[in-house]
Amino acid sequence: MQSAKKRLDNRGVVIRALFIIVAVLLLGKVAQLQVFDADWNERANRVGSSKVKLYPARGLMADRNGDLLTINEPMYQIEMTYRDFAAKNANFDTLGFCSLLKITPEYFVECIPKEWGFKYTKRKPFIFLPNVSRQMYATFQENLFRFPGFSASLRSSRAYPQPVAAHLLGYMSEVDQKTIQSGAGRYVTGDYHGLSGLEYQYEEMLRGEKGEKWLYLDRLGRDVGNVKAEQDAIVGSNLITTLDLKLQQYGESLMVNKVGAVIAIEPATGEILSMISAPTYNPDWLRIGRGRSQAFTQLQRDTLQPLLNRAINGKYAPGSPFKTLVSLIGLETGTLNENRGMACNGGFTSGGRVLLGCHAHGYINNVQEAISQSCNNYFVTAWLENINRFGSDTPAKGIDAFNDYLYQFGLGQKLGIDFPGEISGFVPGSEFISKNEKGERWKAIYYRALAIGQGQYEMTSLQIANFIAAIANRGHWYTPHLVRQVQEGNEAVIRPLTPERHDIDIDRQHFEAVVQGMRQTVLNGTARRANIPNIEICGKTGTVQNPNGDDHSVFTAFAPMDNPKIAILVYIENGGYGGTIAAPIASLMVERYLNGSIAKNREYLEQRMFDTDMTARGESTIREVK
Repeated sequence: MQSAKKRLDNRGVVIRALFIIVAVLLLGKVAQLQVFDADWNERANRVGSSKVKLYPARGLMADRNGDLLTINEPMYQIEMTYRDFAAKNANFDTLGFCSLLKITPEYFVECIPKEWGFKYTKRKPFIFLPNVSRQMYATFQENLFRFPGFSASLRSSRAYPQPVAAHLLGYMSEVDQKTIQSGAGRYVTGDYHGLSGLEYQYEEMLRGEKGEKWLYLDRLGRDVGNVKAEQDAIVGSNLITTLDLKLQQYGESLMVNKVGAVIAIEPATGEILSMISAPTYNPDWLRIGRGRSQAFTQLQRDTLQPLLNRAINGKYAPGSPFKTLVSLIGLETGTLNENRGMACNGGFTSGGRVLLGCHAHGYINNVQEAISQSCNNYFVTAWLENINRFGSDTPAKGIDAFNDYLYQFGLGQKLGIDFPGEISGFVPGSEFISKNEKGERWKAIYYRALAIGQGQYEMTSLQIANFIAAIANRGHWYTPHLVRQVQEGNEAVIRPLTPERHDIDIDRQHFEAVVQGMRQTVLNGTARRANIPNIEICGKTGTVQNPNGDDHSVFTAFAPMDNPKIAILVYIENGGYGGTIAAPIASLMVERYLNGSIAKNREYLEQRMFDTDMTARGESTIREVK
């Protein structure tokens, strides 16, 4: 009996000893995992929760009819935190990583910053590989535990449902150090912002506000789906632009293989219906992604400068459309009479020499005929008499008084368009001319080319189109703009934008005389190709001299004559005579906008414009403003 009891006692001791040994082993393993083994400690740290940023959807842009110009698409990206990567660099499976993401080891090395500073820091994640596919993103998430220092995130990327309006819309880019420092904490490394066009101009409205949330993670650091939002992201505001998408598409198709600009404005509001710079490019080419750098380089190297926005950043001489302003100012100051007649005899002459030639036409009976026939002699004479009205020995006073009217039309200054990079152009005044003449006495006749819109004048395409809109309105214009409404927040509160009105101190009856002259230009003058059945279109051609190649082709117009709905400028570099190509393109756009289609008897003209290639007709005199 005692022997059996002793055996039971011994067995209990053994069992207790075994429990103690197992407990010691378990405690030792726990200590190893939690204290001594960094790898398991790192995995343990990933179990639980993690705070992440919530990125808002960027506001969309639509045309005046509600057709979308931009959309947002999901963009998956791979991020690296270099400090965590470097800690496990010795055992990092580089080949497996590259194979999974379909990149080369050389590309892997190139993606790691060579210098560390403000933009790239070793302790914060940065974008290692942008714009990966949905399938690759899902596969990579399943393998995250194999690649310490890397993470995957979902963002939204700008995309474009239609390949048009690249210059207008602009493009996105990763923020730089300067933007981060000046952004009052709104941006961090890896954020994107608008870098040009409307994306840049309305960045504050489009970007929205970030939020934060907690993710619950499993032992491999994967999101298991239980999310607690701490602060919801606020979606960006939508922009309802003034553009007419169909007109923009049509205009860009007409401008293929041509160099220049097209601006169409609604005179009654100042809303820009179309703004084209040619040549253009597909906005998708500059989407954020791996192919963007190569596309940008190709565009930069293109000798036709497709990245230059000729509609807003180029300076041109206005040419003969400027004669409408000479008429208006002469009529207002009384130096020109509406019914004044004048013979031409081949051009403006002085001292028995022809100083400015003119094309063949008959006797000019009045201002309307002078405009329709674009008589150089008539307008140089009228301009000289205006400049010399205070005395031929004091032309400085006359030219400054003349320029005061030009400023009322918005020339020689920024118009205030809601678009980045607008330039002021140049209107030569007495101070400039005195410096040009080195302080010596000068005469107005030295600068006679100004009378026909050439010489030292520099105007943007927008400025030229705008003064035509002012004539269409018979004496006033509204600040040109590209956005008509802003839809704010999730509730889509609509906030309309109201442009400023600018009145011109010229009597309305003088505008009527000029309008009649522009109508006669289309009916029986220099722009007969621009005549549209059943639409009273008023226009003015221009042929701007170019010492480096063929002349530039210019046409300005508005329609209908009464209660005009559209004013337009077409400027074709090296296009030759204004009535040959610029006038047909403008008239086709006006007809398409007002009628919705092109008349059967004008389809031949449309096809001719589609087929015309003007890209190899000499060097341009366009000057880019850096």
